[in-house]
Amino acid sequence: MSRLVKERVNGPRKLRELLSSREILLAPGAFDALSARLVEFTGFEVVYMTGFGTSAGLLGYPDVGLLTMTEMVDNARRIVDAVNIPVIADADTGYGNPINVIRTIQEYERAGVAGIHIEDQVFPKKCGHISGKEVIPADDMVQKIGAAKDVKSPDFLLIARTDAIAVEGLDSALERARQYYRAGADMIFVEAPENLEQIETISRELKGIPLLFNWAEGGKTPPVSLDTLRRLGFKLVIFPVSTLLSATLVMKSVLEQIRKDGTPLNVMDKLYPFKEFLNFIGLPEVQSLEKRYVTH
Repeated sequence: MSRLVKERVNGPRKLRELLSSREILLAPGAFDALSARLVEFTGFEVVYMTGFGTSAGLLGYPDVGLLTMTEMVDNARRIVDAVNIPVIADADTGYGNPINVIRTIQEYERAGVAGIHIEDQVFPKKCGHISGKEVIPADDMVQKIGAAKDVKSPDFLLIARTDAIAVEGLDSALERARQYYRAGADMIFVEAPENLEQIETISRELKGIPLLFNWAEGGKTPPVSLDTLRRLGFKLVIFPVSTLLSATLVMKSVLEQIRKDGTPLNVMDKLYPFKEFLNFIGLPEVQSLEKRYVTH
């Protein structure tokens, strides 16, 4: 099926099927349509739209609440249109009070996203692995979750994230997580545990609740093996910025060499071959459609 004229996959339903049929589901982060296509091309079954990467890619600034809901949804829509696998997206704080959250749910669903996570930070929020965060009262977040639950479609995955570890401590984060799940969240995301002991405590204390683990590359959470996460029962693992950080490193290196030499002559071996790239991004598909539809 052509990607340009494809029938859009039912992302929420497919995501639910994957979660029920997989012991643990891996979702690398994408910050644009191209990185999302690479996630799909390399065999992953779900792509995660990273808010950190979206802010870096669209604005060139860190994830500190500068992006609007419509900018985030616009990026999510492009990513959904680029792939045939479910997309889970960052929706920050829901962009306001429960009424704003209702519109946020509606806009992300219209974009074709399979699920989102919303967090209990004060807006403007910060990346979960940056210091200086603040959290709203738990009751306010419960109201947001209730509003989201009331308007979302049955299969749409609502993930509630708490950033309370850094602000109020682990015990508070665990209690918030329980409240958010009782309020109607489908999955819980306890952000930025700082050591393996905290990760194990989250798994033990929230047993029976579907849990997301943020494998934040270089962040406050230590690296953990997949076997450990599987043993602890985490259901969904996101790798938010591997694509962003690797792309930045390679681009920086290549540009420094071009600046030094004056041409790309000495970096050609580091570049994706041009003809292969055209095939990857769909030139043969476009040419096939031209033969079918263009008569002049």
